[in-house]
Amino acid sequence: MEILQLDVGGKLAHFRKYYANNTAMSFSIPPRTTVMGMLAAILGRERDSYYEELASERIRISVRVMSPVKKTFHRLNFLSVKSKSDFDGSGGRIQTPFEVVSGYDIGKDMVIYRLYISYSENGKATFDELKEKVLQKKQHFALTLGTANFTASLLGVRLFEANQIQETAADELIKIHSAVPSDAVERLDFDRESAEDSLQMVEEELLPADFVKNYDRELKKMNRVLFSTSITGVNVKLNRMYYRLINVDEIQNILFLE
Repeated sequence: MEILQLDVGGKLAHFRKYYANNTAMSFSIPPRTTVMGMLAAILGRERDSYYEELASERIRISVRVMSPVKKTFHRLNFLSVKSKSDFDGSGGRIQTPFEVVSGYDIGKDMVIYRLYISYSENGKATFDELKEKVLQKKQHFALTLGTANFTASLLGVRLFEANQIQETAADELIKIHSAVPSDAVERLDFDRESAEDSLQMVEEELLPADFVKNYDRELKKMNRVLFSTSITGVNVKLNRMYYRLINVDEIQNILFLE
């Protein structure tokens, strides 16, 4: 088994909540379907052509927040276009609210996510191709954090090999650094006396996970996910195994979004 760790960052992000009445609302972390799009961009896959290749049955994905994030509403100015002559701005403007994910200090901080990528048996060929692309810095298309105008960069790459990965039983409370499937959590713990945990911010979201292979972005699967937006991780008791990623500078505990 191998796990590929990718750090992706940019100034701003927007991951549209497609099911909300207000389409300007955003998730705080990229859904699995968004990460699929990022991987497809690295691999050079055409739009909507990768749904089966990167599906949960083949490629395993998880996400970690690496910089504290917040969401704020901003106003976007759109052209009011009712005829061809209005494209020069003569028809005026329409302001619409738009939720943006940013760092705490929007002028200085970046939005950084850590992606964990692994594979099932029938996804190994795709994983090996992805591994070669990122390790040799041969990314095909540009990355974005949601919308096309929120560009992103690949900030770091690390490969964990089998001797650095431990699949571990969760017999007690453990800090999980990645997002966690809600159905894997038996107990969520907040230590009110800990200065670190007193600042912990935890969200739960229903995130899109897989598409039907019909090139129409029809959802096949959703994941209900628990995660921290303040980089502290979540203290939980789990009902399943988790993975320990061991490196000289850090030990990370993660679950895949399955």
